[in-house]
Amino acid sequence: MRRRLQPALFAAALALGGGWIADAGGAVGAAERVGTAGTAAAAAAAGVGPAAAAAGPARGAGTPRLGVPPRSRGGADRVVVGSKNFEESRLLGEMFAQLIEARTWLRVERRLGLAGTQICFEALKSGAIDVYPEYTGTGLVSILGEPAGTGGASAALRRVRAEFLARWDLWWIAPLGFENAYEIAVPNELARREHLVTLSDLARAAPRLRAAFGHEFLQRDDGLPGLARTYGIHFRSVQSMQETLKYQATRAGGVDVLDVYTTDARLLLYGLIVLRDDRGFFPPYEAAPLARGATLAAHPELGAVLGLLAGALDENTMRRLNLRLQEGKESEETVARDALSALGLVSAPGAAAGGAAPTAAGGAAGGAGRAGAPSPANPANPANPDVAGPGRPANRRAAGFAAILWRDRAALAGRVWTHLELCGMALLMGALLAIPLGLYLERHRRGAEPVIGLLGLIQTVPSLALLAFMIPFLGVGALPAVAALWLYSLFPMVRNTYTGVRDADPRAVEAATALGMTPGQVLREVRLPLAAPVLMAGVRTAAVITVGTATLAAFIGAGGLGEPIVTGLQLANTGMILSGAIPAAALALLVDIGLAAVERALRPAGLEVSGARGTGPAPAAEG
Repeated sequence: MRRRLQPALFAAALALGGGWIADAGGAVGAAERVGTAGTAAAAAAAGVGPAAAAAGPARGAGTPRLGVPPRSRGGADRVVVGSKNFEESRLLGEMFAQLIEARTWLRVERRLGLAGTQICFEALKSGAIDVYPEYTGTGLVSILGEPAGTGGASAALRRVRAEFLARWDLWWIAPLGFENAYEIAVPNELARREHLVTLSDLARAAPRLRAAFGHEFLQRDDGLPGLARTYGIHFRSVQSMQETLKYQATRAGGVDVLDVYTTDARLLLYGLIVLRDDRGFFPPYEAAPLARGATLAAHPELGAVLGLLAGALDENTMRRLNLRLQEGKESEETVARDALSALGLVSAPGAAAGGAAPTAAGGAAGGAGRAGAPSPANPANPANPDVAGPGRPANRRAAGFAAILWRDRAALAGRVWTHLELCGMALLMGALLAIPLGLYLERHRRGAEPVIGLLGLIQTVPSLALLAFMIPFLGVGALPAVAALWLYSLFPMVRNTYTGVRDADPRAVEAATALGMTPGQVLREVRLPLAAPVLMAGVRTAAVITVGTATLAAFIGAGGLGEPIVTGLQLANTGMILSGAIPAAALALLVDIGLAAVERALRPAGLEVSGARGTGPAPAAEG
C-alpha cells in the first residue's frame, strides 16, 4: 500500500508545490534534472512561467504522455471533469479535460455546467466527478463557513488546503495564477451623479437604488447577506437575475447595481465602474483545480498534468478568453484549445505531430496575447466567423434558432437519443410500480387516498431541489436524473389506474360476477379493459411531464435537450435556448401521439367513454 501511495504523493507534491518551491529558488534546476514530460510538470508545478514549460513537451516527434498506456483499445481508465454553470468555470473545466486527454492516457468524461457550488462539491465528495475548477474564497466562506479573514490569498489557500484534506481528502492543486473575485459595479453615469467610489458610498445611496444579483450571491455569506451586515447596505429593490441578463438590464436602465466578477470583460463593454471594497469584505478567490485524493492516488499523473497550469493564466488573459465566450459566442472547446495551444501545452490546431507548438514566450501575459489567436476556421477570426477578433465584441448577431439547429444537427440527434433514454427508463420503471400499486390500492381503498396524496406531494418538490438532494446518494449524471423522473411519473399513473379500475362500469362488473367469474377474471377481462382509456391517460400525462422535466437533468450533467437551454440561459442566447426547447416540446408531442395510438389499440371494440375522448388526463380529476 505504501509503495502505491509514494508516486501519488510525489506527483501531488509537484502539483501542489506552486510558489513554495519557486520561493526556494530551486525550480529551474529541478526542471533541468527531470525528463521530457517531467520538465513541464516540474516547471509548472513549481510556478515557472509557461514559456519554460512549453519549451519541452510541446515539441518533438510526438506529444509526451504521463502514466501507463492502456493494454487494449478502449481500456483506458476514466476520469470525470466537472464545472459550474457559468462561462469561466465551463472554460476551465474544458481546459482541464483537453490537457488531460493530451498529456495522459486517461479517458475523460465531461460533466460541465453543473448547477452551482453545492452540486459540484457534493458530486466531488461522492466520487461522481474527479476534479473541477473552484475558487479559494468560495471554499473558505461558502463550503467551510468561515469568515474571509485578513491573511490574504496565501492564508486562504493554506486554510482550505488543510481543512479539505482533513475533512474530505480533497486536494487543492496549485492555483492557476488569477483571482476571480466578487465585486459590486454601477454604471459610470450613476457613479458620477451619486459620487460613488467605495462600497461605503454605496451604502449611503442604496435606499434609492435598484439592485440585481446572481442567484448564489443572494444566498452566500460572501454575497449580499454578508455585504449587508458589513456595510449596512439596504437597496430599494433586489432582483435575482441570470448573469448576462443583469448586464442587459443595466444598459437598458432597469438596474442600478449588480454583482460582477474580476475577470468579466463585459465591465468595459457595458460602461460599468467597480466600487472599491474599502472594508475588505470580499475574500480572495484564487482559481485552482480541486481534485479527489482517491483519484490522485490511483492516477498520480493527473495531479502532475494539471500542475502544468500553475500560474499560467492572469486576469487579463481570462478577460480576453471570457469575452470570446460571452460576446463572441465561441464554444468552450475552441477557446480552451486556443488557450492551451498558446501556452504550449497542447499541439497547435492543424499542426503536424512533429511540428512545434507555439511558444508562450513572455510567460502568462505573453501567452495571453495569443490565447485568442486565430485558428483555421475563419480568415478574419478563424476561431469563429461571428467574432471580429479576440478581445473585441462580435460584429454580427449570434446565430439564430434555425442556424444553430442546422449547425448542431449531429449533436441534436445525440441529445434527442439521450433524452429518450432518460425518459424511457423513468417511464418504464414508473409504470412497473404505479400500475400494480394502483390496482392494489383499489382493493385496499382505506389507504388509497393517503398514498396517492403522498405521491402528489412529491410533485410539489421543485425539480432542481430534488435533483440536488439525490447527488450525495446517487452522484451526478443519468442515475439521479432517472430516479427523479421516476418519482415524478408515479402520481398520474397511480391516480388514473386507481380511478379507472374503481369506476369501471358497475353493471358490467355485476354481470361478470353473476356469470361466475372470479375476482381475478373480472379484473383481467372486464375492469382493466374498461379502465384502459383512463389508465393510458395517466401514462400519457406522466410521459409529457417526464419529457419536459428531463430538460433540467442537464444541470446535473445528465445531458439531453436541456444542455443548449442551460447554456443559452447563461449567454442570454434565445436561438440556443430554442434549439433545446422546441425539440423538447416536439418530442413531448410525438410521445403523446404515440401513446394515444397505444390507447386506441388497448380500448375494447365498441367501448364509449364519455369525457375520455380527446381529453387526456381529465378522468383523473374526477377521482
